[in-house]
Amino acid sequence: MTKPLYHLTIGEASRLIKAKKLSPVELTQAFLDRTGKLDETLHAYNTVTADSALAEAKIAEVEITKGRYKGPLHGIPIALKDNYNTKGILTTAGSRVLANNVPDEDCTAWAKLKGAGTILLGKLAMSEYACGGPDPETGFPMPRNPWDLKRNAGGSSNGSAVATSAGLCMASMGTCTRGSIRAPAHFCNIVGFKPTYGRISRNGVIPLSWTLDHCGPMTVTVEDAAIMLRAVAGHDSADPTSSAEPVPDYPSMLKPDIKGLRIGVPRHFYFSDRSDVQREPLRVADVALRKLEELGAHVEEIEIPSLKYSDPAALVLLLGEGFAYHQRRLLAQPELYGGVDRAEFRVAATFTLGDYVQAQRARSLMQQEFLQALDKVDLIAGPTFSVLAPLWDAPPGMAIGTGTSFTGMYNLTGLPAISVPAGFSPSGLPSGIQFAGKPFDEPTVLRAAYAYEQATEWHTMRPPV
Repeated sequence: MTKPLYHLTIGEASRLIKAKKLSPVELTQAFLDRTGKLDETLHAYNTVTADSALAEAKIAEVEITKGRYKGPLHGIPIALKDNYNTKGILTTAGSRVLANNVPDEDCTAWAKLKGAGTILLGKLAMSEYACGGPDPETGFPMPRNPWDLKRNAGGSSNGSAVATSAGLCMASMGTCTRGSIRAPAHFCNIVGFKPTYGRISRNGVIPLSWTLDHCGPMTVTVEDAAIMLRAVAGHDSADPTSSAEPVPDYPSMLKPDIKGLRIGVPRHFYFSDRSDVQREPLRVADVALRKLEELGAHVEEIEIPSLKYSDPAALVLLLGEGFAYHQRRLLAQPELYGGVDRAEFRVAATFTLGDYVQAQRARSLMQQEFLQALDKVDLIAGPTFSVLAPLWDAPPGMAIGTGTSFTGMYNLTGLPAISVPAGFSPSGLPSGIQFAGKPFDEPTVLRAAYAYEQATEWHTMRPPV
């Protein structure tokens, strides 16, 4: 073994486990030891389930030894964002409101992963109710970015990104409402994949916005994301928004060849001269786009005029639906919420029905224009996020509303989108490139991401912790 167990990918570990060259118990213990050593500094976990994880690993080892191998996730230790309901395990959504919440049932996504033999290391820290950014007023730990402890990992799947990047879990599941999977992935140099709306059941996942929320994997490599997606995708009768679209064998469709692939770039949006957009993520994306051309892709500029409505439409829908979910409890027990969520939901209380309707109209226009663009190109690409990892300090009261989002449009349109490591700033901060595709065309999105990843070394770099 040329690297520590906690730096193995799912693909690498699963092949060793299948060949009975690696023990799930040994692998799980390596991650628990790593967590015990580093999490006091990184604060990635809300709850560590060490005893049950080792018990599950022992069961997996016996099953595999007796020839009952379930597949590439059998014996693989992962962790879940703390808004995924887990039977008998504290699930807080990062809020004092749910400080004593122990669900009676597993959410569908975890039930599927557990059925595939996956081992649960614990529940990961997150922004309160997946809204806003780090907030010390919640009383929950705020994850530190392993690439620079003076910086945070954004929101809201920050614990998931930190744990996956730093080797405290082999992979994680996050949720994404306006970029909460891809932005932390960009900040922490990992892969973050938000598949098509309805591709993964949200049954048993505590919501923020019913029409924008997505579940998705956060992993070290694109292959790992494909393996995770294959396990959790599919229709669920308990979630009426989940799709009955057939689920492909994503890992088998990964190919490094993208010759002839047409990639559109809305430069008018990404590369415009805005004071809230840093130059470094744009530079990294430009270099990545040139690399894609070297690999044989045709990169061309496209126009999507309605992108100018993306931020206001997403914020009205996200906060409006979030307020509707929290209204009764927020009015009765406001002191249980952190200051950021209180401020944001109170602003949402001022929105009118007209605001909500206009946001939905903008959304419909964006969906139409994106589909028109995707009639001419296979994928849309650009920088994952408009800034690098922010300094770790208390955000302003309306943190979620500050700065241009390069991710929210794909929650609005429901299109599959992935962030892949693409480079570093001169100060050593990671930056990503984002690919998005047609509805349920995850195979093409994964193919482009995999080809770019395999042609570069950014995904092999681990943080200095």
